[in-house]
Amino acid sequence: MSRSPLSPLAVSLGDPAGIGPEVIAKCWDNRDRFELPPFVAIGDPRSVRAVWDGEIATIDDPREADSAFDVGLPLIQIPSPEEDRPGHPSVAGAHCSLDALEIAVGLARSGSASAVVTGPVSKEQLYSIGFRHPGQTEFVAERCGIASANVVMMLAGATLRTVPVTTHIPLRDVPDELTAALIESRGRTTLRGLQRNFGIAEPRLAITGLNPHAGEGGLLGQAEIEVIAPAIAALRAEGWRVTGPHPADTLFHETARARFDAALCMYHDQALIPVKALHFTDAVNITLGLPIVRTAPDHGTAFDIAGQDKADPRPMAAALRLAAECAANRSAAA
Repeated sequence: MSRSPLSPLAVSLGDPAGIGPEVIAKCWDNRDRFELPPFVAIGDPRSVRAVWDGEIATIDDPREADSAFDVGLPLIQIPSPEEDRPGHPSVAGAHCSLDALEIAVGLARSGSASAVVTGPVSKEQLYSIGFRHPGQTEFVAERCGIASANVVMMLAGATLRTVPVTTHIPLRDVPDELTAALIESRGRTTLRGLQRNFGIAEPRLAITGLNPHAGEGGLLGQAEIEVIAPAIAALRAEGWRVTGPHPADTLFHETARARFDAALCMYHDQALIPVKALHFTDAVNITLGLPIVRTAPDHGTAFDIAGQDKADPRPMAAALRLAAECAANRSAAA
């Protein structure tokens, strides 16, 4: 297959006891079928060998990944004091996953890698070694010098992209967390991300309501009138193509999706349910607002099936392809 002129992707293996090593190895095995660009994995090679008997091309410099890509899975080694067994996470594995993430971000920031793709980690294990970030997104933002409040999580599928304004908080807390300023900030980051990462010159953003029927003119709630509509008006005044507030139950059918490039939703499930219903195996988590491209497959460590040859590599393949596409769009616009 043809090679991209960009640097290879840097892929952190994630927790060595999870399915990250397996799905990354399977992606290399199926690199032509999945139409994947060169990438370099970062982590403990023993975690790959525990689940896969293919060739590993150990390298020291990401620039070697392109020539090594047809020989074996290019891998930068992270030494670990002990070998993790699939399905059995450990403190040593947590250190390894964090070191791999740190190196991947550093490679992307230096330009040695064109993007970062992060394998799944165990927050429980990371917290046990002093990790104080809510997740990998916030860690990457900090390492890039960006406040976590200024990045957003987008779930991107082939026919739908969504962004939640609020993420991992109880549903009862959502109305109190929503402010016009927060919606404006998330909206701007999303719109700029559509331009920078997806190459959409004049992006269209649809914004949902919070309540059923978008509040029914105030009969079912005031959030649309008092909070959401003013945020939409402010974004429009800046020249952005923004519509809403839309009732969420009518926004995601095929005809409606053709009218916008992304939907900004008020809470986690309002954004993620439609994407996962439409694109369960190929939805990608992409962080917008960073100076680098970062994507991740939309699944966790799946310790319960690790090492059983049951992990589906398609979500990781989708994350790799989207990372390459976004990196190419950024390069073309530079």
